[in-house]
Amino acid sequence: MKKIANFLAPALSLVAIVFSVAAFNKTNAANASAQMVATTDGTTALPAGQPVDLTYAAEKALPAVVYIKNTQNSKTQTVEYSDPFEDFFSDPFGGFFGRGQGQGQKRQRQVQTPKRQSAGSGVIISKDGYIVTNNHVVDGADELLVTLNDNKEFSARIIGADKTTDLALIKIDGKDLPAIVIANSDDVKVGEWVLAVGNPLGLNNTVTAGIISAKARTLGANGVESFIQTDAAINQGNSGGALVNTRGELVGINAMLSSPTGSNIGYGFAIPTSIMNKVVDDLKQYGTVQRAMIGIQGSDVSRYVDAEKEKGNEVDLGTMEGIYVAEVVEDGAAEDAGLKKGDVITHIDGKKVTKFGELSGLIAQKRPGDKVTLTYLRDKKKQNVTLTLKNEQGNTKVVKNADMDVLGADFREVTKAQKEQLEIDYGLEVIKVSGGKMKDAGVPKGFIILRVNDMPMRTFDDLQEVVKEAGSSKDQMLVVRGIYPTGKRGGFVIYLSDEE
Repeated sequence: MKKIANFLAPALSLVAIVFSVAAFNKTNAANASAQMVATTDGTTALPAGQPVDLTYAAEKALPAVVYIKNTQNSKTQTVEYSDPFEDFFSDPFGGFFGRGQGQGQKRQRQVQTPKRQSAGSGVIISKDGYIVTNNHVVDGADELLVTLNDNKEFSARIIGADKTTDLALIKIDGKDLPAIVIANSDDVKVGEWVLAVGNPLGLNNTVTAGIISAKARTLGANGVESFIQTDAAINQGNSGGALVNTRGELVGINAMLSSPTGSNIGYGFAIPTSIMNKVVDDLKQYGTVQRAMIGIQGSDVSRYVDAEKEKGNEVDLGTMEGIYVAEVVEDGAAEDAGLKKGDVITHIDGKKVTKFGELSGLIAQKRPGDKVTLTYLRDKKKQNVTLTLKNEQGNTKVVKNADMDVLGADFREVTKAQKEQLEIDYGLEVIKVSGGKMKDAGVPKGFIILRVNDMPMRTFDDLQEVVKEAGSSKDQMLVVRGIYPTGKRGGFVIYLSDEE
């Protein structure tokens, strides 16, 4: 009997614990039901800090997340090649007698590229069929097929895309579609529960849960970065899908993961809706993103101080938070406002900025011509200045033509100093080459374009116009002439089309 009693005691205790847990959960459920609050779309959900039933968020978000299939059709391309063995056997003594054979001469041949397909996710943001996804999900597509959560299929067209933020806006012809509610990503907090919704690894309609691990992350992957970091499982196929809060509201577009294996054993990163909203508005209105620039290069103060300490230098900037200005771009907004190397930016429009990702996120919501007030430290003394943001060309004009994206480069008009140094009257400097036809042709950063197709390049509009004309011509070719920073003259031929 003693052994039996000893056995029953823990068993009875276990039963008591089970009933206690059940009673506790029942009480919490009752309390949670009593504390439901109204959301932005008129429904109810649990307030922050309360026990969370994630099924609510999943039910709200799943219908708005779609599967996107990108098809790139087979194409005929002309490629150059050299075959020294072919040259030798066709004319083994050609090189000896000076006939030019045996030299590995360039030849051309036509190559048929295979048909390619890839897939990702997207989020319906309006009832009439606008969908946000990643640029890399739709890049190069000849056909886009969108499958809804209820398996209905639609062909989609690209309204606009932006490589710098890795966002794209596409459209399907539909009515009364299940659009998601968009929340303000600035309101999310580290530690807050979120769901990642998408189609990873070919598994449609998948939901994973995690928390906000960090905000305003920069990874060096895109030009404009202020990622929301999460430990919710994100894998290939999740790109373009939704990151939602516990109310099922969109707070970010899942874009990438950081993992040594390429699968989820690391962290996922989402583009916040604060950036997404502005990009979507620009793509709808202009067809391309109107990108504002402060005109500085710099880093987090903490990183700058650490780097100086490694060199044996002691630095005291009066703060360990903010953006250290390492360089002020000539003719940029910051130079016009009087900022100098060594200044430390601490606030923008009254909002504290502690790292570069926060600065990027705030400026990404602005357009050229917008005014912002900067608070900064100079020699540890606080100062304020209001500046007018400029575009990448150094002015406040609207960039109207999205066809320039095919070049994969950024430009600006040459400065007065460059004109004097190189003895030129005009030109467009290539300030960035990120891919596209410029990279294919070998045009380097720093090259100054003087003429394209015999037209002088005095302004960015001149380049836009000649690219537009060449794109609609039979040859689809740009003959670029210019000058290197060293003063050496040079030229390139840029083919706008890959097809024969």
